[in-house]
Amino acid sequence: MGHHHGPHGHHHHDHDHEAEARPLPAAMDPAVPDSELSPDQLSRRGMLRRAGLLGAGAATASVLGTAAAAAATPAGRGEGRGNGNGNGNGNGRGNGGGRRLHWLAGDHHIHTQYSPDAMYRVADQVGNGARYGLDWMVITDHGNVNHSRIGVERVNPDIRSARETYRDTLVFQGLEWNIPAAEHATVFVHPGRNEVSVLKQFETDYDGGVRGATDSSPRNEALAIAGLDFLAEQVRRRRVDDALMLANHPSRKGIDSPHEIRAWRDAQPRIAVGFEGAPGHQAAGIPSPHGPGSGRGYYTSSPNAHSYPGYPAESYRTWGGFDWMTATVGGLWDSLLSEGKPWWITANSDSHSNYGDTSARPQGSDYNANGYHGDPVYAGAGLNLSAGDFWPGQYSRTHVGAHDFSYAAVMDGIRDGRIWVDHGGLISGLDAQLRGGNRSATLGGTLHVRRGTQVELVLEIALANGPNWAQFVPTLSRVDVIRGAVTGQASDRDTMRAPETKVVKSFDVNESTGMVTLTYRLGRVDRPCYVRVRGTDGNRSQPGLYGADVDPAGPALDVLGDADPWLDLWFYSNPIWVLPE
Repeated sequence: MGHHHGPHGHHHHDHDHEAEARPLPAAMDPAVPDSELSPDQLSRRGMLRRAGLLGAGAATASVLGTAAAAAATPAGRGEGRGNGNGNGNGNGRGNGGGRRLHWLAGDHHIHTQYSPDAMYRVADQVGNGARYGLDWMVITDHGNVNHSRIGVERVNPDIRSARETYRDTLVFQGLEWNIPAAEHATVFVHPGRNEVSVLKQFETDYDGGVRGATDSSPRNEALAIAGLDFLAEQVRRRRVDDALMLANHPSRKGIDSPHEIRAWRDAQPRIAVGFEGAPGHQAAGIPSPHGPGSGRGYYTSSPNAHSYPGYPAESYRTWGGFDWMTATVGGLWDSLLSEGKPWWITANSDSHSNYGDTSARPQGSDYNANGYHGDPVYAGAGLNLSAGDFWPGQYSRTHVGAHDFSYAAVMDGIRDGRIWVDHGGLISGLDAQLRGGNRSATLGGTLHVRRGTQVELVLEIALANGPNWAQFVPTLSRVDVIRGAVTGQASDRDTMRAPETKVVKSFDVNESTGMVTLTYRLGRVDRPCYVRVRGTDGNRSQPGLYGADVDPAGPALDVLGDADPWLDLWFYSNPIWVLPE
């Protein structure tokens, strides 16, 4: 596909003050003394310090020192060389000088009182997300007739107000799209004067719920592609600077078929860029009576008439809190990567109603009449232990490598796959570098080398280094390196197997503080391949679906009604490719 910033790249024509790169947040700026920080900013700085992201040699909040500099080079952007399989992603040749990456934690799937099944104000979600250490958030209320008619406009002043109140937080406006013929997706745009009008038109014309186009059919699948084409056209016409789509909880109902996922990505590879590797609603698995006693992610479904018949029963449950498509080594996600298709994973809260909260909707709140619920009020009923969600940043985080602190930089980082995700603060920071031939590439990137070059993967990991929001310090037990061959485009658009992908190295760590550096040598590389990594607290594991030879100790199938998310923590990275020439 080739990531590039040419004629249809980012044009900052439609900007107001939100479009500009901002100064670093005060918590990230070492020139601002601790005494001048608010309590929330001081808390954020403490997290950054524990991660090794502040202090000598890391004043610009680079990931774990200087190793990222070589990979994050302006020269590399726009010059990636494709491999014939759709993977030239702009991180190829450039290798000099370098701009360091800022790893910005965020959440692209958050609901408010403008969703029929949610309750919080925008300010509640953004304020708490900032308190839990997030740098960026996307407000994604459900697409429906009321939202397209009222909510998409009514929420915008609240979002603009939050942008002013929380100047150290980037707040995007988006929506949760009912993908015609499929599940849900986050759609969001770069802020600007047309953000509301573009989202409103998109929702009105292309939302499956609004259009009555939810059933699986070729006609509805074509409507989904038309929606993605519409978003690309808005960017091309410069009505908005950028737009992105990420599929949400893709395995929950089994209705996102492999060929639909491929079709979204192939139709608009600069718009449709990935899916949730782990769904939100992670508190839903906490056992009753102390929790909802359901399934993590509310993954409790069975196949229905619109489900893809090739999906196994195991796909309707989470595995260590992660979606089956991501958690299965050699499975559907790997089948995309083995084609050389850039397709990224994220992890989010999907916050609607949060576990342990004391608030509720006010009596008489009428969403159908007003297009929103009244502001939440103190319920006086104790802690809500039936809610299945966490606040943004409280449990799930999506870390994006950005070149500066701006909306455009976060969107660029997501599009380019500079993303790793974690649950429960298992680790504080990750720097992954593929090195060979005096070049390097980081997450989402491509290392171009001469055929037969010795290549190695170097991981620098900042451990938890302090308690998470459940008030314990997680221990990283093990890190796995997963390697797959790039075999070219699959003849079967519904394939969901990558038979040459497997766990090739496991490192025992068993530490919770400090830094660890791990090196895996790929040897002399003579054919295209990719690597990705994951890590675990080691509490729950089982052989993967394709056997112990492929994945000897992968995440375990989550038990309905008995899956405390804090007792089963993982992190996952996006891939890095090697293309020998």
